Amino acid sequence: MIIRDEILKEHSCENALKIASYACESKKNFKELMKCFLDKEYRVAQRAAWSVSWAARKQPKMIQPYIKELIEQLQRKDVHNAVIRNSIRILEDLEIPEEFRGALMNTCFNFIENPTTAIAIKAFSLTVLFNLSKQYPEIKHELRLIIEERWDTETAAFRARGKKILKAINNKPVVSNNHKEAYPLILVNTNNLPH
Repeated sequence: MIIRDEILKEHSCENALKIASYACESKKNFKELMKCFLDKEYRVAQRAAWSVSWAARKQPKMIQPYIKELIEQLQRKDVHNAVIRNSIRILEDLEIPEEFRGALMNTCFNFIENPTTAIAIKAFSLTVLFNLSKQYPEIKHELRLIIEERWDTETAAFRARGKKILKAINNKPVVSNNHKEAYPLILVNTNNLPH
């Protein structure tokens, strides 16, 4: 299979799943799919995004070497929202290396604060920040404030995700190693959060 040709041939769930399965068969195939996902051609990257998301869930170890590229995709203005949405969706399920956490946190907070950001991107960003708050408990307060401040102006999907995160954040206070303030301990499987 030549992944690029398959991507351009048909845009359907069935085709995207077939491409994802093929990509998961080897690192070479996965690399070919990622090349399409990172392509400058708008339509190729958009269509590859769906397959990359499924392949990453099926084989998370294969996407791990591409974390830097996923985070870089979030900064691009010349890509379809599907590329950004699927990049952030993938990142919510991964352990993020320390060197990329600061940039990812800033990007996610910016997505949430921007009223024009698509709701799915905001929801996935909330989960990424929630996950990162395990390593950086000092962001829990800011995350809580943003959810509460935006509550009345956001969609039902944002409020549903925000409600679960607020419940987890308010669960049980512990003292942060970095500060003398109390921060909640998060003991939640984020797979149970809505995607």
